[in-house]
Amino acid sequence: MLVNAAEMLNKAREGHYAVGQFNINNLEWTKSVLAAAQEMNSPVILGVSEGAGKYMAGFRTVAAMVREIHDFMGITVPVALHLDHGSYEGAKACIDAGFTSIMFDGSHYPIEENVAKTTELVNAAHEAGLSIEAEVGAIGGEEDGVIGAGEVADAAECARIAELGVDFLAAGIGNIHGKYPANWKGLDFEALAAIKAATGDMPLVLHGGTGIPTDMIRKAIDLGVSKINVNTECQLSFAAATREYIEAGKDLQGKGFDPRKLLAPGAAAIKETVKEKIELFGSANKA
Repeated sequence: MLVNAAEMLNKAREGHYAVGQFNINNLEWTKSVLAAAQEMNSPVILGVSEGAGKYMAGFRTVAAMVREIHDFMGITVPVALHLDHGSYEGAKACIDAGFTSIMFDGSHYPIEENVAKTTELVNAAHEAGLSIEAEVGAIGGEEDGVIGAGEVADAAECARIAELGVDFLAAGIGNIHGKYPANWKGLDFEALAAIKAATGDMPLVLHGGTGIPTDMIRKAIDLGVSKINVNTECQLSFAAATREYIEAGKDLQGKGFDPRKLLAPGAAAIKETVKEKIELFGSANKA
């Protein structure tokens, strides 16, 4: 069922595992992620960036599509539909569109402006029954035009944002979006421990989950990370499987060019990637 993400992440924090957020980009992505979560009996968060929302013809279209697919597939595990790295305007639009959770990324604003905008959106989200994620310390890389250098969040600023009533908090600890470069220094666990100490029982979010070594993922969960975002890895899996299908000439055999056949290997690859991450994050059989 579609729910806000607060309860599932509080359970994850208490149970010392993490719930995966897997970004969706179209119908195939949505079906694959939902099928994987159902098979693994795991709660799941469907992430939608503002760019992906526009690509899929708007937030209302996305919300309607997700609900219809969810019901058609008979999904019984908890599912949250979540705006990823939302602007102030995007967050308000998703509240109106029928999302069950939003993220407001005010990390690029001065802290006072981040506090002011987050406060307003916390009130609006909670009034509508949605959960809300905020961010302190920009995540490295680029996400829908917001560029971060992988700044480490200030623990005191994290505490200020946490006190506003947000349900979970993304805090930069050296993580980045996309592929990690060869000279990446790794996650700053000292900073993560300080942030955890400053924010108490607040579930923490690790963005840029693609490419982080398994041991770092597990240590981050031990230190309070309850939500891990994955996007690039699913895209890479989809691209590799689609390339293999085409390079093998299968699109030229019979009706292999039919988009339902052409996209099937990529969709299956997304599903397997999601299942692997659910196992790694420890959320299997936690629905």
